[in-house]
Amino acid sequence: MNKIENKTNPGNFFEDFSVGQELIHSTPRTITAGDVSLFIGLLGSRFVLHSSNEFAKKIGYKSSPVDDILTFNMVFGKTVPDISLNSPANLGYASCKFGVPVYVGDTIKTISKVLGVKENSNKKTGIVWVNSIGKNQKNEVVLDYVRWVMVNKKDKSSLAPKIVIPDLKTEVDNSEFYIPKDLNISNYNFDESGSIYIWDDYKVGEKIDHVDGMTIEESDHMTATRLYQNTAKVHFNEHTEKDGRLGRRIVYGGHIISLVRMLSFNGLNNAFRILAINGGKHIAPTVAGDTIYAWTEILDKKELSNNPGVGVLRLKTIGVKNHLCKEFPLYKNGDVEYNSNVVLEIDYSVLIPKKL
Repeated sequence: MNKIENKTNPGNFFEDFSVGQELIHSTPRTITAGDVSLFIGLLGSRFVLHSSNEFAKKIGYKSSPVDDILTFNMVFGKTVPDISLNSPANLGYASCKFGVPVYVGDTIKTISKVLGVKENSNKKTGIVWVNSIGKNQKNEVVLDYVRWVMVNKKDKSSLAPKIVIPDLKTEVDNSEFYIPKDLNISNYNFDESGSIYIWDDYKVGEKIDHVDGMTIEESDHMTATRLYQNTAKVHFNEHTEKDGRLGRRIVYGGHIISLVRMLSFNGLNNAFRILAINGGKHIAPTVAGDTIYAWTEILDKKELSNNPGVGVLRLKTIGVKNHLCKEFPLYKNGDVEYNSNVVLEIDYSVLIPKKL
């Protein structure tokens, strides 16, 4: 009797990765108006650029572009079956550059390249660094980023690979920002955006408590995980995760990034485009029932010589669970150990109107 070949995909384990390896991810995704509406329904996003075609057209876009964080999650979701299906934790991000705007009807595909590998001391897992690039149907880059992820080993006794840790930049340079060429801020409507505060009104070192909180429901994070076609077991399989590290499903980290960005609207209403994520890391896991709050510190301000009507704010936004942010929680014991309520630290650069 012939042996029956297993045709299912078990995902890659740590031993399957090698530096320089290229991965072409399956299932390109055409973005629909339904995707955009569901994203808003899950998160309550209120950034006007992603809500109003008429507003977007008045400042130089052809229509309302897809939210930058939705683009991030769609590109990320393509990579999961090949990179993090067997991952207990996604660890961090760097050098994340947002490219041409994505519009309803665009088709997104993703490819990745392995940059580094390092076995962990427990011999059960290792860390893999990958550069993933999302492109549209015109082969234009919509997102280019690096992430590192912990991946389970298939065989604890397998030999450790040579350690390769990539040298990653801590900040995306101005020259790497994509600024829409037809952007014209003279028609920006501050009544529609919901705030009068612009680049000139923010000070380096200023901290903003975004005040609002959002409690995560099981249906919210499960639907978001499926929306992005993220197949990581830790997010959607309660049957297996009852034996996992938390005894239940863990909320997808991209959902936390999405929530924190949406909560930041209250205080950063006019930060209408994300240019880059300079760096970020997930500090602690989140589960359904947790309530997420956020606060932001202004790290830096930059002017753009090619478009004086807008400026760049470099921000550090902290996601916190089950704890108000009026005291700006981050560390305990000085700056050595994170506060137990902190779940996310993300350093990113945004585009915001500026006085001419």
